[in-house]
Amino acid sequence: MAVVAFLAYSLLGLVKFFTFRTGIYDLVIFDQGVRGYAGFGPPLSTVKGNWEQLGSAFSLLGDHFSPILAVLAPLYWIHNGPETLIVAQAALLALAVVPFWVYARRALGVTSAYLLAIAYVISWPVAETVNFHFHEYAFVPLITAILFERLQAGRRWHVLAAATALLLVKEDLALLVAGLGLGLLFLREWRRTGVAMVLGGVGFFWLAGYVLVPAFGGDPRRYWYYSGWGDDVGEAVVHIVTRPQEILHVLATPGTKPVTLLLLFAPLLFLPLLSPYVLPAAVLLAERMLATDPGAAGWWGTRYHYNAAVVMALFCAAVDGGARLRRMVKGRRLRHVVWPWTAVVAVAAVGIVPFFALGNLFSPSWYRTGPRFAAAQEAIRRIPDGVLVEAASALGPNMSARATVVAWAAKTALRPERAPWILADLNDRQPHFDSVQDQAADVQLLRRRGYREVFSRDRYVVLCDPSSADRCG
Repeated sequence: MAVVAFLAYSLLGLVKFFTFRTGIYDLVIFDQGVRGYAGFGPPLSTVKGNWEQLGSAFSLLGDHFSPILAVLAPLYWIHNGPETLIVAQAALLALAVVPFWVYARRALGVTSAYLLAIAYVISWPVAETVNFHFHEYAFVPLITAILFERLQAGRRWHVLAAATALLLVKEDLALLVAGLGLGLLFLREWRRTGVAMVLGGVGFFWLAGYVLVPAFGGDPRRYWYYSGWGDDVGEAVVHIVTRPQEILHVLATPGTKPVTLLLLFAPLLFLPLLSPYVLPAAVLLAERMLATDPGAAGWWGTRYHYNAAVVMALFCAAVDGGARLRRMVKGRRLRHVVWPWTAVVAVAAVGIVPFFALGNLFSPSWYRTGPRFAAAQEAIRRIPDGVLVEAASALGPNMSARATVVAWAAKTALRPERAPWILADLNDRQPHFDSVQDQAADVQLLRRRGYREVFSRDRYVVLCDPSSADRCG
């Protein structure tokens, strides 16, 4: 099952890459950072640094504390390019099914373990994570499954080791660790470990956010999307404690939030709610859903990678909830309620597939190139190796292995410089422009500044500055 899942995830991601449907955010960012590790250097990204100064590099550790990315560096010695990250993510997400199957088999039996394993590998949070090119959250399902399996086996130090590994994935995973610690307080034999995980998780969350990330040039307030609660953590906590009646309103606004929560819990028939192990996922979901600012809109929905952080915790909580339900029910007939539940979960997962990214694998149109494919290939070919290029988002990843790629962005007061090479797309709106018309205006401005047009076809334009580029032929 893991092998089949790996092949399916890889196919989905690689088809998207080779048909120019990925993006600079976040694939090129991580590609540049892991390439830095592969060269025994820091994880620097010019895409991140370009926000402040053209061509400057910014450490990924100053954006999010994710040193676990260094373990992917040896893969770049085999193949140096973003495709490596796509395949690595597929492997990480697929391998998680193995420890999860062991965990589910111990609790519910072999048949239920297989049914729930199927439900995991085709679940929509995993599919949408694969569809989002690459993110460090790809490590979370595997480590979470190992953690819960070791917890079930009673191996305390193994649990703590897995929890430590989660802390190295991203600073907010400290909340998952603290949440699991809260859950362990309900289990007498694990209370001391639970206290250690709560204190360690909360302490590391503060350490990473206010010490480690700033040490690498980051701003601890960069992702503060809670202005509706206050200007900092202290104000937000006081506001929430003193006015708890506002929590339900925030959790329900906008309507995307309750829909996402329903899609996470309903396919599992709400069994996670019977287990204290739901707390790790609940804490991470609260972090996302209690955000009030529009900048956090991506946190609330079903797209992207965010739900990969909670999907395995919810599946493991559902297994524990099913086991608790079986112990609670009376009567011989009701004791068999868990097996039908796992069957319903598997059927529900299959039914949801067409509505999310894995459904693309069954559509012939997914494998076809678009009408501008040949022009995109030629535009990329016109960019020389080793140059600094401002690139259209969909084409940037396909040059990242051989050129220094930054996102195409208009001149600003903070960053007036422009790259010597520009690969513009006048058809699709780009992240740093308000409209396609603004993109066309930027190209005209560059021409007036003396940039030479090297290529133009199907609304792709390649421009070169003769005064700063060695080759404009």
